[in-house]
Amino acid sequence: MFFAECWIINIEPKIMFKFITDRPFWVNLLAAAIFAFLLIFLILQMLGWITKHGEYLTVPAVKRKPTNEAIKMLESKGFDVVIQDSVFTDTLPRGIIIKQLPDADATVKVNRTVFLTVNRYTPPMIDMPALEGKSLSFALDLLQRNHLQLGDTTYKPDFMKGSVLEQQYNGDKIAAGTKVIWGSKISLVIAGGLQDEQISVPDLIGKTFAEGKAALEQSGINIGAVIAKDAIKDTAAAFIYKQNPGRYNDEKKPVYIHPGQLMDIYISQIMILPENADTTIKK
Repeated sequence: MFFAECWIINIEPKIMFKFITDRPFWVNLLAAAIFAFLLIFLILQMLGWITKHGEYLTVPAVKRKPTNEAIKMLESKGFDVVIQDSVFTDTLPRGIIIKQLPDADATVKVNRTVFLTVNRYTPPMIDMPALEGKSLSFALDLLQRNHLQLGDTTYKPDFMKGSVLEQQYNGDKIAAGTKVIWGSKISLVIAGGLQDEQISVPDLIGKTFAEGKAALEQSGINIGAVIAKDAIKDTAAAFIYKQNPGRYNDEKKPVYIHPGQLMDIYISQIMILPENADTTIKK
């Protein structure tokens, strides 16, 4: 029985080979070509079925729609969705779609990815530009280019008329490079030029630095250099023991100054009485 099965197995390839070789070559070639054609046709049909060849969709318009609503609409139509970018435009509602690719009404294949650009919900942080020392017109242009707004403007006597003396945010001086929120209001202190009138130099000797600063601001005089005699723990509470220009000249006559000019102040942690340099009162 075993030998009979082996004989049948061995004879079948011979019969198949004889079946092929007994026919003309062109018949075998034609059969091979038909087989190859059927195989390629079958593969192409399978690829078309897998890739859904010939099936197209129209991209819906999702610009200016809320992001979640736009994503649900696209996915329900058979599209893949990718948030490609997020920008911030303060003239448009936050969280809406401001750009789509492909555009609305474009005809694309099924399973096509639609890329979206979203208007951010949170304004970005930007660097505060350097405005001090620049003309007012140039400072306003810098504010606009950096997406900031002009807040209050105050004028202070100073010989650099029309230039920015100080930039402020929420009432405090702000340094260039500090992070601020897009759209923040920046207040400016602007030089108003020197007035023709003259005022007598105020006497600051014996006052604290905070008191002297307030007196100078009231008089329209700017603080120049602040020179410390010793280590100062609290500048505002330090005492002024010398000023330049002084209250009187060498002839004991009052000294006059233009509003906007500078005054140098010398401070110390202890009060130094000008009448007797050796007599001091410790704070």
